[in-house]
Amino acid sequence: MTTPKRLYADDTEMYRLFEKELFVAVVGDVMDTLGLRHQFLPPVFKPVDEETRLLGRAMPVLESDIFPSDQPTRNPLMTKPFGLMFEALDDLKPGEIYVASGASPRYALWGELMSTRAKILGAHGALVDGFARDTDGIKALDFPCFCTGYYAQDQGVRGKVVDYRCALEIGGVRIETGTLLFGDKEGVLVIPRQAEEEVVRLALEKARGEKLVAEAIRGGLSAVEAYRTFGIM
Repeated sequence: MTTPKRLYADDTEMYRLFEKELFVAVVGDVMDTLGLRHQFLPPVFKPVDEETRLLGRAMPVLESDIFPSDQPTRNPLMTKPFGLMFEALDDLKPGEIYVASGASPRYALWGELMSTRAKILGAHGALVDGFARDTDGIKALDFPCFCTGYYAQDQGVRGKVVDYRCALEIGGVRIETGTLLFGDKEGVLVIPRQAEEEVVRLALEKARGEKLVAEAIRGGLSAVEAYRTFGIM
């Protein structure tokens, strides 16, 4: 039995295929056909700048609310400003996406200075299950940031990072270190590693097929005939 030829040799080549030919809707469609029907994050996630897309591998970060008091603490991490946030940020690798969850919606989880550091490190974006701030600065950096809204209140006295490179769940969708994320203004997909190559292969086939369908419809073919001919709509 002949082994199918690989579509790409590494992430760089894979990203190039995504950037050149794919969009979130078509990838989501083929994931449905593979039985991966619960891989979209909730629709509350939106890009700070609608022109940016999210594409890279997750670096999950676990946030926790804090409630400072004068009482002694049994956890040394509680005395550390922002917890492990700076360590998590500095640990970003090229192509990774900072993915934060676990906090209540009382403060911002991402901002301009974090974007500046992440971009220098070669990160591909940030996805925070909560708010971002300094949005004009983030836009000026052309750094992809997806969040649930905007709110300037700082996390310094309200939250800490308690772990990173740990598994998370957002909206019931599991995200692990290295999980592939793909997002635009219409949604964010979580693509399981074991299905990556098949998802890309089928998405490329569908995206290329949709171009043929559009051309046929412009030439006068009905929707019924187009679907009967191509199996795509």
